[in-house]
Amino acid sequence: MRILVVEDDAATAEFVAGGLAEQGHEVEVAADGAGGLARALEGGYELLIVDRMLPGGDGLGVVARLRAAGSEVPVLFLSTLAGIDDRVTGLEAGGDDYLVKPFALPELLARVGALGRRARDARPTRLAAGALEIDLIDRTARWDGRDLGLIPRELELLVYLARHAGQPVTKGMLLEHVWGFTFDPRTSVVETHLSRLRAKLERAGAADLVRTVRGVGYLLQAPA
Repeated sequence: MRILVVEDDAATAEFVAGGLAEQGHEVEVAADGAGGLARALEGGYELLIVDRMLPGGDGLGVVARLRAAGSEVPVLFLSTLAGIDDRVTGLEAGGDDYLVKPFALPELLARVGALGRRARDARPTRLAAGALEIDLIDRTARWDGRDLGLIPRELELLVYLARHAGQPVTKGMLLEHVWGFTFDPRTSVVETHLSRLRAKLERAGAADLVRTVRGVGYLLQAPA
């Protein structure tokens, strides 16, 4: 899973990130509430691990704002606050689980695994935007019933754009979430694949589905 750890204590963040990475997870760390919220709002994470007490916005506020923005990503709270009322407050703020510090790494990993399984079970297997239909199990995309014949990277591009339909996404967001780059490698890989994707969409009668937003990036705008 791609996991964001929002934790201001460097030792705890390193401990958690290291344990998750050993299990094969892709882990990123944010050291304060503002940074964690900004990254989480970009999307692409399958789980958030959030400390309750953070500089730049406490964990409760971070998660509450995510939920208000429509994010359903699972959240595991970490906290030294161990009372029943504290746990209830965390869950009511939008958390899915609550783990008290100090904790044993095997318990953290078990809870992460459980949240991941729960999220996969609840995850939709299809995306739709207008006449566009994407089957996430079969890995196919159709426009008005016609198979677009996309190669894997073109499909990943279309899936990301469809998940953010009606919202502009930047080249940097596509590089990070489709190619896994956390920096701009100064290549035209996004433009090249988008050009091929658009050509296939045009042949299927969806020439205007993906458009360029000048100075921002790209937008999938399904017809009304």
